Order: sequence, then structure tokens, then C-alpha cells
Amino acid sequence: MTRDRLSFWGWVFSAILLGAVAAQPVGTSTQLTTGLMLLAVLLVVWRCGRTGPWRLVFVGVAVTIVIRYFYWRTTSTLPSPDSLINFIPGLWLYIMELFTLFMLAISMFIVADPIERPRARQLSDADKPSVDVFIPTYNEDKLILATTMSAALAMDYPAGKLKVYLLDDGGTDQKCNGDDPVAALAARNRRAELKALCEELGAHYLTRERNVSAKAGNMNAALPKTDGELIAIFDADHGPVREFLIETVGHFTDDPRLFLVQTPHFFLNPDPIEKNLSTFQRMPSENEMFYGIIQKGLDKWNGAFFCGSAAVLRRAALEEAGGFDGISITEDCETALSLHARGWNSRYVDKPMIAGLQPETFASFIGQRSRWCSGMMQILLLKNPLFKQGLKLPQRIAYLSSSLFWLFPLTRITFIVAPLLYIFFSLEIYEANISEFIAYTAVYMAANMMMQNYLYGQVRWPWVSELYEYVQAVYLIRSIAGVLLNPRKPTFNVTAKGQTLDSKRLSELAAPYFVIFSILLVADVVTAWRWYHDPAASDLLLVVGLWNTLNLLVAGLALGVVSETVERRHAQRLAVSRRGAIMVGGQIEQVLIEDVSMGGAKLRPLSNRFSIDRTTGREGHLAIAPARPGHPIRHVPIILKRLSHDSRGLSAGIAFAGEETEATKIVAELMYAQATPLDEFRARRRKSVNVINGSLDIVLMSVRHMARGMAYLSRVGQPASPSASAINEAVPASPQVNVK
Repeated sequence: MTRDRLSFWGWVFSAILLGAVAAQPVGTSTQLTTGLMLLAVLLVVWRCGRTGPWRLVFVGVAVTIVIRYFYWRTTSTLPSPDSLINFIPGLWLYIMELFTLFMLAISMFIVADPIERPRARQLSDADKPSVDVFIPTYNEDKLILATTMSAALAMDYPAGKLKVYLLDDGGTDQKCNGDDPVAALAARNRRAELKALCEELGAHYLTRERNVSAKAGNMNAALPKTDGELIAIFDADHGPVREFLIETVGHFTDDPRLFLVQTPHFFLNPDPIEKNLSTFQRMPSENEMFYGIIQKGLDKWNGAFFCGSAAVLRRAALEEAGGFDGISITEDCETALSLHARGWNSRYVDKPMIAGLQPETFASFIGQRSRWCSGMMQILLLKNPLFKQGLKLPQRIAYLSSSLFWLFPLTRITFIVAPLLYIFFSLEIYEANISEFIAYTAVYMAANMMMQNYLYGQVRWPWVSELYEYVQAVYLIRSIAGVLLNPRKPTFNVTAKGQTLDSKRLSELAAPYFVIFSILLVADVVTAWRWYHDPAASDLLLVVGLWNTLNLLVAGLALGVVSETVERRHAQRLAVSRRGAIMVGGQIEQVLIEDVSMGGAKLRPLSNRFSIDRTTGREGHLAIAPARPGHPIRHVPIILKRLSHDSRGLSAGIAFAGEETEATKIVAELMYAQATPLDEFRARRRKSVNVINGSLDIVLMSVRHMARGMAYLSRVGQPASPSASAINEAVPASPQVNVK
């Protein structure tokens, strides 16, 4: 029996079960019995597998529980319209719950049966199309750009068919001739410096007259100046591995109407939430849910969209559409929407083949997400996919899901405020007693969490979505309001990358999170006081008190998120495993290169001891074994920086010396030689955690980081020890002293 036939019968069984159970009586005792039975069925199906018909049966059973809950919610819990003070907020809460049901339905449609793409067809050199690489830049550091260009130039591809272009929007004519003489000089210096860098590396430097339409305008200006059949796009900090083009361009020969091959974004550093909560090494990254499951689900319906980087696009498709779209500030998704509407196709390859940087501070993280939110709201209002001509129904659903997702601040804020209305003001906006809450709401919540864990368990741990939504909702609600008031007003802002923090501190955006936490904590105290003194309200108080306590746990964890830990690394490291040899003072030692960054690497002697002179600060050379047979051995000058011992023995830290551009070529050779280190690191973090263990972990983390956040708050206003950078800034630029 084929997979499609199995999937069909899985849907049939699910539909029959849904109809049979939905027709049963909905009394409280019957619901509790039925709900527990269905939860038991979910556990049985869970053990049978997560693919094929079992996946569809699981979704069908879970959806049955959800529908029974919402039937009860609609018919039995809404307050009477006779009391508007209860009815109006009660109706708003109900609408927000209906919105979550709608989003659940379309997300289930998308991810119910995601596909795995086979490897791209391997082409001979003669059959490979020409490729132009676009690296748009605005204000990124020269070293980051040099590393990305070196990695792009080192990709395995026929030399005559690959050109790399740096698209510099920080050195435009407009900026070089601006009214501010200081800014104009900086732009001219940047243009000269980056132009020389491109010449030295073998890349091409392009700029334009004016900064119009941000990134989309930058790439559109480059289109008529280039001629490759395909265009690979990498953000300034997204270095590609050698096989990137080998694993992507072959797809374009299979489908002449293919306009896009998108690959996942992979990051060398934690985002501020992972960094401040110390979860980067053990928990799947936030974007894993999107790139690991959702994009593959979108791909099934020909709805995988352009994500701005780590992608290859067909020039003919872009030229037909008039270039990259720039009405919204999320030009990537907007461009894909336009091309899908024109009948072009897309594919998604789930293999990490770029390594980039995430924003290091909470403020820059919120700035990035505000831009994404505003852009997707612009697409929803200005190019609503529901009414976009040329799209097929599944594509409309796919784009609608991606746009409407960014309305989560509305639901998240509502679910925080709702229980407070009863606790503080006795507004009865949700009519239910404790037995009904257990029979309907508790069973529904259990099914919902089981469904999330079943579908996304390896890429999203329990309660992590709630945390990410909460910390963003506080500020993104303003982005939504801004777009609704003026859809064309938002402007593109570049996300800061490569920032450092010399000391622990509260984020400049921390205040609202402490205020909300304090309100929720007071609400819990009031709940306990009222429950003790008002027995008549005990049932409903237990319900809203539990609800508020769950919100309090998430809010407590958020205090740790806005308590910034130290980040002194200017360059992030990637674990590798390459043989090499180090020579210092004429002595040679064979080593294993274990990790590398733009500044240096960690070496471990194969003999577990160094026979070379181990005096730190000594200069030497590192020879690197080729990644593949036939590739040359690379040599780079180094400085021995430090020696250390760990559980595996002795290791040495080195810094790359010599010419900067030569060092970036070595970094590209080590960090981006192959995708295996990226894939292995991703696989190590993809460990499923069940609902119970995941919930307990969140509770313990919340208590710990709640205390840490309060400790940070207690230090606010105390004088900080001057950092090294602050001391350096205080040193006069000139050694001379002027005496008047």
C-alpha cells in the first residue's frame, strides 16, 4: 500500500472518529470519561509512530478533543449579554481563543504531512548553470564581510561559472556626498576599503547612487550589472559551506518553473534568550521549529518561501516579476508571494549549509522581530494572500498562516490580562466550575500540549513557544498597531550583530517585564486571600488562580531573559575536527583542530602533550590538512595565546596572525569546508523532552532565573566597575598635553 493511500485511509479513519465522538453527549461526566479515553488513544498512537497514517490519526484524535472543548466553550461559558461589563471582555477572550483555534487548524493542515526532499541532481561541470552570489551589506564589519566572501569564493563550483558580488549600501553616492562631512568621509573610506578588499579576495564590489527600498533596492540595482543564470543570496554574516551550490543548483534542472531553493538558517551563537538562560548547548534553537518542520510542510504545498539568505533564485523569474519586491520591509517573503502567484515553484532543502550570527542583546533581538512583525503585517494588509490572484488554495492558506502568526501578541496579552479581571475586579468573563474546568479545559490543554510535543517534540520543548511569544508580545504589540495605523510607514532597520557586553546588566527594555511580573505576583497573593475569605468563589478562583500562576512562571522566566549575561566574544566559534600540525621555534607537533572562529582556533595535541616550546606569545605556523583529497595544505601564521587542561587533556588557544585577508581564507577553509559540523551540532540539540519533564524543567528554570532577575534589579543604580573598553575610550587620542 502506497504512502498516499495510507494517508488517505488515515484521513478517513480520523473523519469517522471525529464525527462519531462529536455526536456524543457533552455532559461533564461523559466528557471527562470520553476525554480521558481519547488521551489514552493519543498515547497508544504516539507509541506506534510519528509518520504516515499514524501521524494523521493522532492529529484527528487531538482535533476531536479540541472541537469538543470549543463546542462547550461556545455553548456554556460565555457571560450573559445583559451584563456588558462581563460580556464585552468575555467576548474578546472568546474571539482570541477562536483565533488560536483557526491558527491551529491551518497549521495542522500545513504540517500534517511534511515532505523530505531527495538530494539534488548532481550535474557535470559542463551542465552547471552560471551563478552570481549577492552579499548585501550596509554597516557590517570588514572582517565579517571578508570571511563571508572567502567562504562564498571557496564553494565547490567551476571557477568560470561563479562570481561573488559585495553589494555595499553603506558606500552609496548618496552617503559619500551627504551633508554631514563626518558621515560622508566614513562612507568614502568604507567604499575604498571594501573595494580594495574585494579586489584582494577576487570578488566584485558594487554600490549604487541612492539608498532606496533598502535591501530589495540594493539587490535590484545589482541585477542589471550581473548576468548569472542563478543568484545565490547570503546575508553579510552568513558564510556558506563548500557544497552549498552542489546541494541546490541541481533542483533547477528538474523544474524549469522553479524560482527558489531555500535552505535553513543556522547560527553559531545563541540568541539573547538562549544566552541569558544558558540553553544554547542543550535545547533546540527557536528557529528549528520553522526550518525543521514548518518549511517542509509549506514545501508540500509549493509554499516554501524565500527567507532573505541561504537561498538560490532563478534570474529569469526575478526579471519577469520586475525584481525583488520592496513594498514591505520583509522583501523576501513578499517576493516569494509574487512569484508563486505568477505560477513559479519553490523547494526547500533541509540541510544547514550556512553559519551566521544572531543578535546578541535583547534590545537588538526585539528590534529584529519588530521588523519581521511589521513586514508580515504589511504583506497581510497590502498584499493579502487570501485575495492574491494566481495562488492556489493551499498556497493561500500557507501564506495566510505565515502572516497571521505575527498577531500572537494580541492573544498572548489577552491570556495574561484575562484572569486578572476576575482576581482584581470580580468580572466573570469565563463561566465554569472546577469540575467543568477539569473535564473540558484541562483535557483540552493536555491534548494541545501532547499534539505540540508529538509534532514538534525534537525541535520545540514544552512551554518554550509561550516564553518566546510573551517576551516579544510586550513590544511587538506596538509594531502591529503602527502598521494598522499606517501600513506604508515602517522602514527597514539593519539588525546589529557582533555586539559584546563587558558586564552583567539589565536590558534597557527590562522595565515592563518586572512590572508585569509584580502584577501577576500580587494577583496570586490576592487569589489566595480571596480563596480563604470567600468560599463561595472558590471554584472559579481555583481556575483563574492556576491560569495566573502559569502566566507567572513564564513571566518569572522572562526576568532571566532580560538579565543580560556577559558576552566578550567578538567572534563566535564552531566545533570542527581537522588534522593539522603546529610549528613553534622549529619544533613540530601534530594536532587536532577542535574549534575555530574568525580570530583563532583551539588545538589539541594528538600525543596529549606538547613537545614544542609552550611559552605563550610565541609566533609560529599552523598547517591544515585538506578537507578533501586533492585540495592543497593550507598554512597560516599563528601566535600561541594560552594553554589549558580539561577533561580531555591539554589544549592550546591560538590567534591567527599575518595578513587579515589571508587569515579569513583560512577561517573559511576551516569553518565552511563541509556541512557536517553544522548538521552534527543541530542533531545534538534535537532531543525530544516529554511534556512532564519539560514542564518540570520550566518550573525549575523559572524559579532560578526569577531570583537572578531580582538580583540584577537590586544592583541597578550601583556604580559599575569600568570595563576595559571604557578605560580605553578614556585614554586621550594624542600623547601630547596642551597647556594654556
